Amino acid sequence: MAPLPAPDRPEQLIPLNPRVYAIMVAIADGPCHGYRIKQDVESRSQGLMQLDPGSLYRAIAKLVRDGLIEEVPGPTDTGRGDARRRYYGLTPLGRGVGEAETRRLNSLIGTRSARTFLRDAS
Repeated sequence: MAPLPAPDRPEQLIPLNPRVYAIMVAIADGPCHGYRIKQDVESRSQGLMQLDPGSLYRAIAKLVRDGLIEEVPGPTDTGRGDARRRYYGLTPLGRGVGEAETRRLNSLIGTRSARTFLRDAS
């Protein structure tokens, strides 16, 4: 499958699938390998979002094809690195798309109807 053409603006690639966004959030603080991404997503979602290896690596492959993340060198100074692990980091486009999606989600939470719903739910 060919990569998507580069958008003029990151906003053209949103909204993101929630699992894709969660993967990008996991990588936003620095390069991660697949199992670490899985752990981060499950931890941040308090176990509500589970990523089996097949869906995780399909999503990673699509993110790479779309130019949102890329394979990067893993840590070499710890002496604990596993040469078989692949580490992924955000590309500049990926960071822009992640920021645009974060702004979009924040604007939804800030709407009057969302505040009313959250207030009424407590």
